[in-house]
Amino acid sequence: MGISDWPVTLRPRERLISQGAQSLSDAELLAIFLRTGLPGCSAVELAQRLLLHFGSLGKLCSAAIQDFCAFPGLGPAKFAQLQAVLELARRSTEEELANGVALRSSAAVRNYLHLRLANLPYESFTVLFLDARHHLISCEELFRGTLTRAYVYPREVVRSALRHNAAAVILAHNHPSGEPAPSSQDHELTQLLCSALGLMEVKVLDHMIVAGRRFYSFAEHGEL
Repeated sequence: MGISDWPVTLRPRERLISQGAQSLSDAELLAIFLRTGLPGCSAVELAQRLLLHFGSLGKLCSAAIQDFCAFPGLGPAKFAQLQAVLELARRSTEEELANGVALRSSAAVRNYLHLRLANLPYESFTVLFLDARHHLISCEELFRGTLTRAYVYPREVVRSALRHNAAAVILAHNHPSGEPAPSSQDHELTQLLCSALGLMEVKVLDHMIVAGRRFYSFAEHGEL
């Protein structure tokens, strides 16, 4: 049975309009994106198969084009559409941070970092550069590493902060392992960067670790 044959109250698109996107499951949201299923398989069923195949919505969104297009019912056009949706979400959240105060928009900061870092297969060290009013100037990936480590050079972080004329920064990196707890090296690096940036009168507001849907904030744990 196709979705068009379902009762109106059960159809994902109609439920989204009447109840809001937050009321839908991952599979239902994905079904709206897919629009159509396969012969004998509704869009919702196809979405459920996709999530099962890739393991999670995040892994589907970060899949390489070869893996994405290898699944029946998908292709380059759907891959391009999905990447466009993700980039729109990133830019929308970045605009929110640029127009608002980052410290008062902790949810927006987390959402933005989640979109940028959560599903990367490698460790990325990223810095949000902020002006004196804590509006976002720029967000840059400064260092890229392997599955378990990215080598960070403090002088390059300082140089980038001065180039942007930043008054403050939020440091961030991801743990592809899915464990958000900081390592001893994370603690050492945080203190080193606080000292180096402090000499240039650039304040470190936070260092956030992104691990899937979990976060660790040095500021929230009183470690800055």
